[in-house]
Formats: sequence, C-alpha cells, structure tokens
Amino acid sequence: MKWFLLTLAAAAAAYAGGPDRAFLDQYCVTCHNERAKTASLMLDKMDLNHVGDGAETWEKVVRKLKAGMMPPSGARRPDRATIDAFTAKLEAELDRAAAAKPNPGATALHRLNRSEYTNVIRDLLALDVDATTLLTPDDSSEGFDNIADALKVSPALLERYVSAAEKVSRVAVGDPSIGGTAVTYRSEGGSQREHSEGLPFGTHGGILINHLFPLDGEYTFKVKASTGLPYDHRIQNIEVTVDGAPVAVGKIGYYDAGEFRLKMNAGPRAVGVTFSDKDRTGANDLFQNLPNNIGISSVTVTGPLNPTGPGDTPSRRRIFICRPSAGEDELPCARKILSTLATRAFRRPVTDADMEKLMGFYQRGRNDGDFDSGIEMALARVLVSADFVFRFEKEPSSLPAGATYRISDLELASRLSFFLWSSIPDDELLKLAVAGKLHEPAVLAQQTRRMLADGRSRALVNNFAGQWLALREVKNAPAQVAGNIRQSFRHETELLFESILREDRSMLTLLDSDYTFVDDRLAKHYGIPNVYGSQFRRVAITDDNRRGLLGQGSFLLVTSVADRTSPVARGKWVLENLLGMPAPTPPPNVPPLDEDKAKSKATTLRQMMEEHRSNPTCAACHKIMDPIGFTLENFDLNGKWKTLEGKTPIDASSELVDGTKLNGPASLREALLGRSDMFVTTATEKLLTYAMGRAVHSYDMPTVRSIVRDAAPSDYRFSKFILGIVESDPFQMRIKKD
Repeated sequence: MKWFLLTLAAAAAAYAGGPDRAFLDQYCVTCHNERAKTASLMLDKMDLNHVGDGAETWEKVVRKLKAGMMPPSGARRPDRATIDAFTAKLEAELDRAAAAKPNPGATALHRLNRSEYTNVIRDLLALDVDATTLLTPDDSSEGFDNIADALKVSPALLERYVSAAEKVSRVAVGDPSIGGTAVTYRSEGGSQREHSEGLPFGTHGGILINHLFPLDGEYTFKVKASTGLPYDHRIQNIEVTVDGAPVAVGKIGYYDAGEFRLKMNAGPRAVGVTFSDKDRTGANDLFQNLPNNIGISSVTVTGPLNPTGPGDTPSRRRIFICRPSAGEDELPCARKILSTLATRAFRRPVTDADMEKLMGFYQRGRNDGDFDSGIEMALARVLVSADFVFRFEKEPSSLPAGATYRISDLELASRLSFFLWSSIPDDELLKLAVAGKLHEPAVLAQQTRRMLADGRSRALVNNFAGQWLALREVKNAPAQVAGNIRQSFRHETELLFESILREDRSMLTLLDSDYTFVDDRLAKHYGIPNVYGSQFRRVAITDDNRRGLLGQGSFLLVTSVADRTSPVARGKWVLENLLGMPAPTPPPNVPPLDEDKAKSKATTLRQMMEEHRSNPTCAACHKIMDPIGFTLENFDLNGKWKTLEGKTPIDASSELVDGTKLNGPASLREALLGRSDMFVTTATEKLLTYAMGRAVHSYDMPTVRSIVRDAAPSDYRFSKFILGIVESDPFQMRIKKD
C-alpha cells in the first residue's frame, strides 16, 4: 500500500507539472536526482516554471538531448519527435528569459597574439615578418589562441615585444647598420621529378622561397641537394631565379653544396632553385632515372654583404609618405609620417599627447643620426606602445556595474577587423568609425561583406579553420605518414573551407562536399586518376566515403596515433568539434589499453578495443566515442582506404547512443547531417568564440540559436553566420564589470 501511495503521489506531481515534468520524470530523473546525483545533475529539483534561473543546467540538458546522447544506451528512450518538442520548449523559455535580462558578456584586455602581430606588421608597414622568431608561443583556450584570458603578459614577454619592435623598425626603415644573417629554408621533401609550380618551364623539382632582403647589397645562396643513393656523386645542373627571372646557372653534386654570390635589391623577393631538364649539350638529364627522394634539400641565404643602401622597398614606400627637401621641412614631415602610422597602429585618431611623446623619440633618433634614424626610433616606440600591443575597450564611468552598453564605433572597427582579418582596420573602416557611421546596420553589413571579399579574410582559413579543424596539428601529428604528404593534407582542407567562404556556400558543405582539391601526390594517395603536377585543382568526388571532411587526410591523420588508427580519438574529435559535445571525462585510475596483452587475444584493433571495453569502468566512456571511430576504420592512419586488417575483413558496423545504425563513413556522414542543427550550432559557437576572444557561456546560447535560425532559410550560407555574429549584441555590446 505504501508503494502504491508513493507511486500515486509521483504521478500526481508529474501531472501537476505538465507534460514537460512528466518527460523528465519518465526519462531523466531516474538517474539525475538528488540521491543518485549522476553527473552532478539533479533534475528532480529543477523548476520548469522558472527555466531562466537554471539556464546553465538547462542548456546542458538541451545539448545532450539534441545530440542524441541521452537517455543512455539501453535506457527507455522517447521518439525523436518527442525529444525535439521538449527541447524546443526549453529553448523558447531560455530565449525569453535571456531577452528579459540581456547579458552580452565582457572580454578581458586583449593582447595581440603572434598571428595577429604578423598580420598587423604586414598591413601597417608592408613588411612580412616571422613572428615565431620574434615572440613566444601563445597559450590556447577554448580551442583558440586568441582568447583574451589566456593571453597572459609577463616581463619576459614584454621584453620580446621591445626586441621585436627594434628589429622590425630597423628592417622597415632600412637601417644601414643591419648586419648579415643566415636564413635556411628546407624543402618539404617528397619526389621532385615533376615541374614545380612557380618555377621555369623546362625544369623539374626544386624549391621556391620568399625572402626579405633588408638592404641593397650582395648575398650568398648555399644550395644543398639530397639523394637516396649514399654514394651517388653525379653532377646536376641547377638554375636560380629571382622573381621569375633567371639570374644564375651552375652545377651541384649530391651531398655537396652549390654556392652563388649575387647582388640583390632590397625588398621581398621570390627565389627559386630548380633542376634543369637538360644538360649543357641538350641531352636529357639523367636525373629522371634517379630515385624519388632526390631533390633540393635546403637553401641558405646569407647577407647583406657589402650593403650599398636601404633601396626602394614596399615598407619604405609605406612609411615615408613625404621626404623633407630642407631642414625646416623635417619636423612637419616627421609629424605627418608618425601621425599616419600611429593612427593606424592605435586604431584611433592620435592625440596631442601621443604626438608629443612620439616627436620626442623622433628627435632623440635624429640627434644621433639622420631623418630616417629619427623615424626609426619613433616607429619602435609606436610598436611597444600599450595602445598597439593591447586592444582597449573603455567602460563608461557613468554606468553602474552590471549595466549593458554599446561599444564605440572605433572599438567596433577593431572587433570587426580582428575577427575577419586578424589585423587592424584599414583606412576605409577607420574613416567610417571616426565619423560615427559604422554601427549603422546597412553600413556595418556593407563593410562586413567588403572585408569578407578582401584577400585578408584568408585569416579565417589560417587561424579560425586552422584551429577548429586541427589543421595546425597536421605537421606535428605523430602518425607515420606515407611519404611526405602532410602539407597536401592541410592544403586540401584549407581550400575546401576557403571555397565555402569565397563562394558563400552552405556551412554543411564542410560535411558533405561532392568536390575536393588535390595535387598529383594527393590524388595518387586517394586513388583519383588523371591528376598531374604539383598545382592543386578542384576535382569531383565519386566515392561517397570521401565526401566532406570525414574523408580527408587532415582529419584522419590528426586522429591517429603513431602506428595505427584511434577509434577513440576519432570519436572524441567528432563529438567535440562537429557536435559540440564534450567527450566523457574518464574516471580516475582507469588502466590504459594494454596493446601487448590485447594483441595476444585479438587479431584486430576492434577486438582489442572490445577487450578493453569489457571493463565496466572503461565501457561507460567508450560506448559513446568508439562507435563513431569504428565506422571510420576503413581509413587507415593516413587516410588510405583499406578493407583488411591483416587478413581479417574490417568490420565498420556500429551503433550510436541513440540507436542509429552505422556501417562505414558515408553512414556516419548521413547521421551527422540528420543532426545538422547540432553541427551548425557548434560551428556558430566556434565562430562566436573566435570572434569575441572569449568562451561562449549559457547566456550566449540564445544569440547562437538566433543566428542559426536566421541562417536556415539560406541553407546556412557562410555569410549569414558572419553577419549574424557581427550584428549580435555580444559583438556590439558589453556588460560593465563589478
């Protein structure tokens, strides 16, 4: 009788709470209650009448349900329509609560990271620098290295900024005291039998480098070749080109360096070193009969030697917008140069105090040298200024803590340019910001589209996609790659993402593209016929298993380990990066996979993993991740298709937590497309995180959902997500901190 009365009471409570409470009680509360506290989630105490008060918890519930991760495997599960109806109600309540009490969030003081520093110097001074040699590596958070909270500042780092400013200003101005340095460029490796793009016709292999010559003068070029034949001393004809024009010819023996000394004009130059197809008698080169791994190993450029002057470089043309013809012209000209540079560098109009400080540095440099020396010293001061290194956003003193306010147009210009270009605003954007017009919706949308169309938006490929899709990790992935094909893997995915950006394609193209980009090396790797040469070109995909990111070598490589695939790593990556689901945290003291022991009982990796999963402690996590990885097992550790593991046929069948049957990559892709709302939501969260330089919180999710809803009628075109973020409250507003 007591049991009956308790059951009746529970039923009455469920009825009083309506169908939503009944849903929770039937499918969720059994595990997530105050007594069990599974995953520290107690839904029996959550108030469905005041969803906004528990927004952080309810957002987690929505995410789990929409991704099909709950209820767990083996538990009673409502049908998809019932789940969708419940989550839709929750989302509507969360959105209403957020609208009643908006919170755009706030970002900490933002320091330029290395990628941004590189781009800013390029756009400010028309100078390409390698910031990896100037600044220490940046810490990452939330998957990105532009998160303000992670961009810490230390005395040692500030010293590096000072040192970088001195080096950059000397090179940009063309300081005649620049000493000789040696820079070595190494080949990517691989076969050099074919003609290389950018090098003269009638040649094969070689290397094409972009080198900055700081001064007019002489430079030496030391060329090393390599071969797979240890004692091969045959001589090979080589040609040297500068900006496409031949400047020298010579001979080189394998393992012996060839050296040239040439006069060079200052500035960035494309230097090519390549093998001639014929010897001096016109006979065919014996090189074609040699092994694949023969080629140019490295080129070392040393100089300047005997410099003759600063030359006419792009950076000097950018800096010296005037030249004094007499002594009395120097101060007005210096003021004009420095005010122009500082306005761009500080992303705002300069003040009298700014100019007084900079002119003081100019005068000190001028007293010790000439006009150019004064500009160099003042430029170095610009590059160490806090207004250059940091992105300041001032809080209105008149507002109380917790109040929301709109950022200034100048601050909006910086947010926009660092989002799309990872760099400073250009003159057009700054002019609109100074005029107070940038925040106008039509103007802001027009500028956003203009900037997306600009080549500088490739920063979204290099920095956003490079980190979200783990492309930066390709070169360091531990897996043993067939040949030297890593760069081709990375470039393929970069070109796919860039095609989505440039052609304003659906974001879903990333999952389901029926085309890709390959060179001859990658085409052979994938088994795509009739592709010749080192130039990448778009090709149609006829194999459903290769469509989209899941069939690309970049993803398959970074989710493998040294000598095999990793179903766990692949499953974890898909969960976190495509579905926005944090992978389960393994309990403490879980034993690692004992491969030696497992191999004694199993013949395939899958059997080894199943042996590992026989431990109930291990099974809890692996049953979520492994099915995703198992269905990708036909792709080996570097992305080649295989049907056997040893002599055993590969079993690519599996089942997701929600019961979806899988059997191979194409089925996984269809399952992900079946939850496309989760993928585009995840993509939006990643974009918003990158754009804001901070983590996305529960109070941001109504904005994320709004962006996704607005993008849906256009089939999720890329520009809709960018415009949605730029037009959102988090991007244009802040909340004043306590």
